Amino acid sequence: MKYEEIRGEIRAGTAARTLPAWARGVLGGILDGIAADGGPPVPAVRHPLGFLCLPVERSGGLGVCLHLWTPEVRPAPSTTSAVHCHSWDLLSFVLYGTVRNVRMDVQEAAGEAAGGAARQVFEVVSEGDVDELRATGRAVRCSPRRSTAHRTGESYTLPAGVFHSTLIEDGMDAATIALGRQIPGGGDLSLGPLGTPTHSVRRSRSDFADTVRALRRSVRRIAAAQCSARR
Repeated sequence: MKYEEIRGEIRAGTAARTLPAWARGVLGGILDGIAADGGPPVPAVRHPLGFLCLPVERSGGLGVCLHLWTPEVRPAPSTTSAVHCHSWDLLSFVLYGTVRNVRMDVQEAAGEAAGGAARQVFEVVSEGDVDELRATGRAVRCSPRRSTAHRTGESYTLPAGVFHSTLIEDGMDAATIALGRQIPGGGDLSLGPLGTPTHSVRRSRSDFADTVRALRRSVRRIAAAQCSARR
């Protein structure tokens, strides 16, 4: 399936019947490729937000990824924080687990108010495997606003430009199919320490053995979720 097909399944309310089997097929195909060639045909990136990212489609301003939160893979270290916003509209379907999104209220913090708990806005500019986090000098304060939990078989949206953080509930296991549609003029932003300068971070690939364990675990979790849904 491509972006528009997956989006169509979600919009039609048929995703819970079709997308888990599709995701299992994608993961199974990667595992088959590993068995045949000795290496993953899809790069498995350890994301600093805590998940393993498997890119499935990149076409113009559209993208499809599988995001796996799993104890099999350590998250990449983060130089900023979990509070961020995208330059793209996000539509996600939860394959298993519970994903909680906490939207943040972000306000300018000027003058003396810029001290204490204030954070700096970083612009994230990606080129290949390198993310440049550009310190903007813009000081802000943020506070939780609205929190929503999304469980197995549910979908959710997050518009571009909305600051949020994502938490995994009920253990360390969850997986989503993430659809992104680039919005012209938007930016990828992250909040971090005030004193941190502009710096670059190279995206790290997951260890080969860890990736295999994570994919196998995810295939089992999707199958178990499908069985539970049929009862």
